[in-house]
Amino acid sequence: MHHVLPVLVTAPLLGATLLVAGGRHLSRVAAETVGCVFAGGTAGLAILLLLNSSPPMTEWVGGWTPEGGESVGIVLVGDGPGLGMATLASLLTVAALAYSWHYFDEPPRRHAGSFPALMLLFQGGMCGFSIAGDLFDAFVFFELMSVVAYALTGHRVEEAKAVQGALSFGVLNSLGAYAMLMGIGLLYARTGELAMVRIGQGLDRHGGPDALTLAAFVLVLTGLLVKAAAVPFHFWLPDAHAVAPTPVCMLLSGVMVELGAYGVWRVYRTVFSGPGGIPASDLERGLVVLGVLTAVVGAVMCWHQRHIKRLLAYSTVAHTGLFLIGIGSLSPEADDGVALYILGHASVKAALFACTGVLLDRYGSVDEHTLHGRAHKLRGVAVLYVVGALSLAGLPPLGIGLGKAVIEETLSGPMTALFVAVSAVTAGAVLRVAARVFFGLGPQADDDSSDETTGTGEEPETRHRLNRVPDTMTAVPAVLLVASLAVGAVPGFAAEVGHAVSGGAAPSPHWTPAGTLLGLTSTLLALGLATLAVTRPKLRGARSWTAPLRRLQSGHIGDYVAWLLVGTTLLASLTLPGILNG
Repeated sequence: MHHVLPVLVTAPLLGATLLVAGGRHLSRVAAETVGCVFAGGTAGLAILLLLNSSPPMTEWVGGWTPEGGESVGIVLVGDGPGLGMATLASLLTVAALAYSWHYFDEPPRRHAGSFPALMLLFQGGMCGFSIAGDLFDAFVFFELMSVVAYALTGHRVEEAKAVQGALSFGVLNSLGAYAMLMGIGLLYARTGELAMVRIGQGLDRHGGPDALTLAAFVLVLTGLLVKAAAVPFHFWLPDAHAVAPTPVCMLLSGVMVELGAYGVWRVYRTVFSGPGGIPASDLERGLVVLGVLTAVVGAVMCWHQRHIKRLLAYSTVAHTGLFLIGIGSLSPEADDGVALYILGHASVKAALFACTGVLLDRYGSVDEHTLHGRAHKLRGVAVLYVVGALSLAGLPPLGIGLGKAVIEETLSGPMTALFVAVSAVTAGAVLRVAARVFFGLGPQADDDSSDETTGTGEEPETRHRLNRVPDTMTAVPAVLLVASLAVGAVPGFAAEVGHAVSGGAAPSPHWTPAGTLLGLTSTLLALGLATLAVTRPKLRGARSWTAPLRRLQSGHIGDYVAWLLVGTTLLASLTLPGILNG
């Protein structure tokens, strides 16, 4: 089976090539069919390989196997976590293409295959990054994924704000990629290796960690944390989500950000976890501090948004912080919990963006205030929105809840309280939107748009505003939410995920009375916060103490670059004590 690992990358790239070459001669339906066939075929192959990933598979592409223990060939590794992320990326790509089936409005002078071709390239980059076994090729796939994401974010080039959002996205992620490449160069200079396992072995042979090891670690993680949208590397994410097409938002928040967190986990575990790498206490301190900062800032900013796509983007930032805290705990139980959390969050967040896309294409707005009560006829979408919000809160047995509960019980103490609070705030914000937009609850909020971005004046992504919502635009989020429910409710699924991630080093994840109680607590808090926001909107309006935080999202690339440098410095300072003591 290992010989077909490269097909996970080559199949979507081949499909994209065919669409680019022949797209001008294909009808819209034919081009979209080709895109769905290649994306679906890749997803099916990823699932097949995942089911046969024990023991892990290794493939040296082109037969460039090591000679005398050394190699410069491309190595792909098919283990449970990598193939799991490739499967997730592929399934969400299929969902995004199905959602946009025959409705997405291509800009003028674009041929029919341009959008599905870009989506397939995106899928190929994500799959390649998931299974890359050497750092340099992980960087290559990282960049392929990023470049295509820039193009997809600014796909509607006739809109200035789309170009601006894509430019911020491109500059910050490119700087992160350059940092990662410099870190790889330092590791190659030290060890003469590019394969992750062999770099780790080379660092161990060199002895204890030193300044070069620290510099390489900080640079590589900077690139990955930019992709994960951890604070203060996160500024590109809300700007990109505000302008990116809905199917692209489904992938950005559903899997690309999660791939950044996965990269942090993979690189540390494989490269830096040995005696020649970064001490576990330093890694824990760095990720937990950044995770707490990310979770708190994301939750506060999420609550204070009226632009619904930005609200969901900041929710992603907040949950990324919780991922990082779980990874930073360095326990097999937390690793299993993070894996389940990512699976549930990916489905839920993609579904919520899909429902928000329905609002945009039906009413030409994603502004919570403007849409007050206007979507009361979209009853099915309203149900999906509420279910998605309750899942964000961790309501048992909905998808996110089990993964969150496993991490909460592993961490205990203040961190458990943080998980409950962040889940409640982000879910409460989404429930508040649902209550106002779909049910018209509460008074009409005052227009206080002077200090924030609204969602008015948006152009629908269809040729015209929809009078009737296509079945695919409601069926896709419904299926995604059912899939998220399966993560927490299907017997044996969590155990299989745990075995794939930790290899049985931890007890199988399962619902416990304490975990169920924590999930119910965060859900009740979310309902309480949403009720308070709807019935007493002026409380939400008193936001002067968060004004400085909100002004940091300035839209100026120079400001964002400065904060990237601050984040790199912060990461280095959090890791430095162990190096000095060593």
